[in-house]
Amino acid sequence: MTAVTEAQVMEALSPILEPELGRSIISLNLVQNLQIDGDQVSFTIALPRPAPAVKAQIQTEVTKAVQAIPGVKKVNIEFNTRVPGDPRLLTKKNISVRNAVAVASGKGGVGKSTISTNLAISLALDGATVGLLDVDIYGPNIPIMMGIEQRPKGRNDKIQPLEAHGVKLMSMGFLVDPNQPIIWRGPMIHNAIRQFIEDVDWADLDYLVIDLPPGTGDASLSLAQNLGLTGVVIVTTPQQVALSDVIRSVAMFEQLNVPILGVVENMSYFVAPDTGKRYDIFGHGGGAEMAKKLKLDFLGEVPLEPEVRAGGDAGQPIVVREPGSPAAQAIRAIAKKVATSVTARNLMSGTGQTQGDPVLSIIK
Repeated sequence: MTAVTEAQVMEALSPILEPELGRSIISLNLVQNLQIDGDQVSFTIALPRPAPAVKAQIQTEVTKAVQAIPGVKKVNIEFNTRVPGDPRLLTKKNISVRNAVAVASGKGGVGKSTISTNLAISLALDGATVGLLDVDIYGPNIPIMMGIEQRPKGRNDKIQPLEAHGVKLMSMGFLVDPNQPIIWRGPMIHNAIRQFIEDVDWADLDYLVIDLPPGTGDASLSLAQNLGLTGVVIVTTPQQVALSDVIRSVAMFEQLNVPILGVVENMSYFVAPDTGKRYDIFGHGGGAEMAKKLKLDFLGEVPLEPEVRAGGDAGQPIVVREPGSPAAQAIRAIAKKVATSVTARNLMSGTGQTQGDPVLSIIK
């Protein structure tokens, strides 16, 4: 009987696609540690993100393909998961974050922080290690939305992030009196953000979700310079006054060479709980139309639901408070698209892998 060869196995596996990325598991280098021992074939498949349904599908297809090779009687498959990292971040020695995803809006009042918190929790619920950094210096709402009132502590010259709902957290709101106005000029904002990045013990994160201030100010520029953003999610509402600001946000991030991962239309519509009738309170479809006009991905619509507001006020974001609700399901789907987009960009890159110190001075 002719011995089974590595070439035969690789050829059998090459037609099998990673279903979310739509590319061959061979071309993505997901098949590793291939070993052939007589009629037994063993190898590891490195999934690019936690996804039980994807794992089950690939396992079924891979087993069938390899067992069809003449001479193969047994197929042993191991799986591991390692989210591919942004190559720019992997080279930084002062922060162990694999991907930095910013959430931005052209104007305030569109629910950007709501999307940020629920996006971060959704990624964590899918099995990733996630941090949430609130750099909305003048209006840090993440502590309220995540239900955290403590102050972080310092250890070994590092700020220890707090944690809620499986997500590591840092916010200016943890460090200052809630009644104290934060009156900082550009250089102080720049240094604060630098410290949030370099002096917080983030450990090994798959994703750092960053809640940006609205508009096109100093915070976005500082992050692009100090960290290098993997990509940005733009949040808008359907009405024209919000959509017009999207263009300015997109133009700014393009100038900073930050990839736009897509557009989310928040408060897209309202369904009356008593009648089931749908109301397009702020109009509808503007986010999708704007994304098409700007040649960006449209990530999805999030409906306006009272429980979203109630959950945010109570420190129980909607994906935790009402996981089966339309809003929660919409955000979970958006999180999946964001993760897939980040993974695709990284895999296709050929990798896998002034003022004083206003923040540390508060901690110390």
